[in-house]
Amino acid sequence: MIEISGDLLNRIKIHGEETYNEECCGALFGNYSDESRSILDILEFENEKEESRQNRFLITPAQYRSAEKLAKERNLELLGFYHSHPDHPAQPSQFDIDHALPWFIYIIVSINKGEANNLTSWILKEDRSEFDNQKMKVINSEEKTSVLKSEIIF
Repeated sequence: MIEISGDLLNRIKIHGEETYNEECCGALFGNYSDESRSILDILEFENEKEESRQNRFLITPAQYRSAEKLAKERNLELLGFYHSHPDHPAQPSQFDIDHALPWFIYIIVSINKGEANNLTSWILKEDRSEFDNQKMKVINSEEKTSVLKSEIIF
C-alpha cells in the first residue's frame, strides 16, 4: 500500500496542469516497511526530453543523482517517480513498462485539456511483464482522516 497526503497529491496535480500539454515528471521520497510505503515529499523535475515531450519524459542521470543526494540529506528513501499523461489515461504505457524498475513506485496523473482528471499508482512486477496497480491511502492532514483508493479522481 502507498500512503500519501492530499497536499502532495495536489502538488503533483498542479505540476501536471502547469506543464500541460507536455509530460511533467518528478521524484517521490519517503519511508518504507513490509506493509507500506509512505511518500513524504516530492521533487519536481524539468522534463529533459528534447522531442515528443507531449508523450515522453526524460529524467537525466544528473537529476537522478540529485534526487538520491536529497533523499540522503533528508534521511529518506527515493521511493519512485511520477509523471503525467496529457490527454491520455493514467495507465502505464508499454514505454513506461520498458523503462521502469521493479522496486520503484510510479504515479501517473492524467491531464485532460489542461485539467487533472485522475491519478493512479503502480509498481512493476519483478518479471517486468506488467505493472500492478497499488492502493493509495490518502491522508488528510487537517482532519487526520484517511481514505483507501486504487484511483484518485479530481
